[in-house]
Amino acid sequence: MQSITLRQLRDTKRIKSWLRAGEHIEVRERGEVLGDLVPRTPPQTPVEWPDFEARAKAIFGDRVLNIVDDLIEDRNSRY
Repeated sequence: MQSITLRQLRDTKRIKSWLRAGEHIEVRERGEVLGDLVPRTPPQTPVEWPDFEARAKAIFGDRVLNIVDDLIEDRNSRY
């Protein structure tokens, strides 16, 4: 946690960089904590994942792919 005095509040460039980095800042006067500056966190929107099952069904249809058997067969044919 960063700490600044009331006089250092004039240095807005440094304070903005700390807040953008997510730092909490204590404001002090003569060693006594007067308050805190806390960065505001933007509301997070949920990430929409693609429908992988529908995409696989569109590509492969109702076929069941046994990838392990194909991999074993491929390796046995090489070595």
